[in-house]
Amino acid sequence: MESKKTTDIVDISNQSSKEGIRIVIELKRGADVENLKNMLYKKTRLEDTFGVNMLAVANGRPETLSLKQIIEHHVDFQFELATRKYTTLLGKEREKSEVQEGLIKACDVIDLIIEILRGSKSVKDARACLVNGETENIKFKSAISKKMAAMLRFTERQATAILEMRLYRLIGLEIEALQKEHEKTLENIARYEDILNNYDSMAGVIMEELDSYKKEFGRKRRTVVENAEEAVFEEKKIEEQQVVFLMDRFGYAKTVDTGVYERNKEAADKENKYIVHCMNIGKLCLFTDEGKMHQVKVLDLPHGKFRDKGIPIDNVSNYSSSEEQIVMICEEEQMRYSKLLFATAQGMIKRVDGSEFQVSKRTIAATKLQEEDRLVAVKVVTEQQNVVLQTKNGYFLRFLSADVPEKKKAAVGVRGIKLQKKDELEEVYLFEEGTETKITYGEKTVSLNRLKLAKRDGTGTKSR
Repeated sequence: MESKKTTDIVDISNQSSKEGIRIVIELKRGADVENLKNMLYKKTRLEDTFGVNMLAVANGRPETLSLKQIIEHHVDFQFELATRKYTTLLGKEREKSEVQEGLIKACDVIDLIIEILRGSKSVKDARACLVNGETENIKFKSAISKKMAAMLRFTERQATAILEMRLYRLIGLEIEALQKEHEKTLENIARYEDILNNYDSMAGVIMEELDSYKKEFGRKRRTVVENAEEAVFEEKKIEEQQVVFLMDRFGYAKTVDTGVYERNKEAADKENKYIVHCMNIGKLCLFTDEGKMHQVKVLDLPHGKFRDKGIPIDNVSNYSSSEEQIVMICEEEQMRYSKLLFATAQGMIKRVDGSEFQVSKRTIAATKLQEEDRLVAVKVVTEQQNVVLQTKNGYFLRFLSADVPEKKKAAVGVRGIKLQKKDELEEVYLFEEGTETKITYGEKTVSLNRLKLAKRDGTGTKSR
């Protein structure tokens, strides 16, 4: 509604609540409902159509995959993850089983182990006896105990667990719990081995895990995915008409009908800094002192009554009034078959073919500026016109426009006038040969056509 893409909408109300989103759109009587719905599908995110580039790294190299191949690689990845997971779990259970078997075996010969510990001079001797049956450095109460100790063959892990075992583990209930825990460990080992060795078992646990994710995080789909035809929206054709662009000295811009302008011509010319006749479907080109050209669509500007305020030109273009100043505004079509005269404060000038500015970008570099230079004028020029350059200190130089060479927009240009120290080019005037043209400089009136015709790159004559 705000951008005036449609004028069929009268009102919009938001009736959304906890139950869901509800937007009510009230239309004008006789509005094309289907076309408006299609516009919403086309211009908003109500419906989205997008393509997917199925490029992925598969087997170490980039490939464009089909949907079936993507799923196959994903399933293979799930099996790889599950294999790593259950291999790790199996290893941990086997280590646990080894320790449990050692502790159960130690409980059966606990008196012998206590005798080994009491007769050892160090943990190293006790460990050597438990693992390898070395009895040389241990004192035993009897030869039978020494003979039995020599037959012990615990693993390193089991020996460590025995040496770290606390006395409360010798309680009857604790021994029973240890045996039950060992049985559970053996069950886990058998299950993990089955999963790793059996494809169906592996697939089963993967599906169980995915189902648990679905149960925890899943929710009903809120959108519909379908292979439907794209919505067809026919925009209303804008009636072409000539309008007048008006912009005041504060940068507020608008367009009005030609008839409105003609009826208020005197007030419009007095109140507005820029007045451009243009087509409502065209573009306006804003040249700034920074050497940039900004483009504005005429349709983006408010169109209405003569006394409407308008909107800042900054709001509809990349132009920034705080950083640059406009030196000329013209219609894009006007430039197509014209030549533009560029002049800078340091006295550099050139002609550029207007076709070079037929671009789609909103902002381009319109010319190349030297260091600390700025653009002071851009004017549409013809071969038959005279050019007058006026400096800040009152020097005037008149020469034929044909003396100005044609350059590309990326060129700096050539010197138009030799400037005195601390002087700079201030204004550029164009007039037809044989016409009386007067301007006001300071408090004096200067007749441009009476200035001496000279060559480009002169010093000019000082106004007296």
